[in-house]
Amino acid sequence: MSRARIENEVLAWMEESPWKADPARFERLALALFRFQFAHCEPYARFCRSLERTPAKVTRIEEIPAVPTGAFKEFDLRSFDPVTTIKTFRTSGTSSDRRGRLHLDTLRLYETSLLASLGMTLLDDPPDREPILRFLAPPPEEVPDSSLTHMFATLLGRRGGPESGFDLRAGALDLDGIADAIANARRVDRPIVLLGTSFAFVHLLDATAETEGDVWRLPPDSRVMETGGFKGRSREIPPDALRTELAGRFGIPETSIVNQYGMTELGSQFYDSTWIDPSGPRRKLVPPWTRIRVIDPATGEDAPAGEVGLIVVHDLANTGSVAAIETADLGRSLRDADGEAIGFEILGRFEGAEARGCSIATDVMLAASQDGDPR
Repeated sequence: MSRARIENEVLAWMEESPWKADPARFERLALALFRFQFAHCEPYARFCRSLERTPAKVTRIEEIPAVPTGAFKEFDLRSFDPVTTIKTFRTSGTSSDRRGRLHLDTLRLYETSLLASLGMTLLDDPPDREPILRFLAPPPEEVPDSSLTHMFATLLGRRGGPESGFDLRAGALDLDGIADAIANARRVDRPIVLLGTSFAFVHLLDATAETEGDVWRLPPDSRVMETGGFKGRSREIPPDALRTELAGRFGIPETSIVNQYGMTELGSQFYDSTWIDPSGPRRKLVPPWTRIRVIDPATGEDAPAGEVGLIVVHDLANTGSVAAIETADLGRSLRDADGEAIGFEILGRFEGAEARGCSIATDVMLAASQDGDPR
């Protein structure tokens, strides 16, 4: 199956509503994408051959090798001609750090996945109640290689009106601008959605701790989306405590505070369930064009249901790089009373996982390259 055909099928899936899991459909597309990426991404092919996981032998998606996220720091894992690259996202880090890179020759899957997921989990408002969007993140001109900022810019272009915009510039939050946007939202009786990194919100909480009155009270149906960022630049605060503080400052229930789980190396993201299912357990919802596996780090096999393990993401939106990604995050799957999977939760980092996994993958890829492996 050609990449174009795979992409057309995945794009059509993303545009279906409501979401519907289809394991047979996923497996067919995932195996076709694996065959394509094995043929067109040589570092990945070397890694797969070292594990004896070639297209001739792989018949189930569980057998498709997952690349550690750290390998994106060492190799250009792309499945297309480099001259057709139109965008490169880079992981956060200082200028002296090796940063992971995701090269793209199309943004269509990334943006379609983004809009579909947010439309299903967070931005489900009717047309006459479109919320005001304010982004606690730098604008694209300051960080052109940030996937998060590209995500926010895409939302601004597709779902944001004239009252929407960015509120973090030159490393500083525009607190007056945010306060004015909140006051305007209350005046016109429209919800507002604040989106930004977790520690941008921590900075906002700290900077407004002495504020009196209801300056920061959000209008009804407003919500917050927070995600990772600014690690180590502010006080540490557990996720539960952050939600409690945000709910108190903005005058909204904790179910209106949604965490995003995503990473530069992926084309899709995962969002908390609480906005659309406030009475259910908080968990990350899984778009049907993705699959989450929780694996035992010692064996690489699927961990028993409910057990803690490493998160592996299989993302069909990653057509131009590698679809199967091994993270360094610990988590577990959640199931309902009938044993059906309803999502997953993140429980923290397994600090040694990425370093070890990346080391093994790098060693294999480099050794084969230095040996002049012609395959």
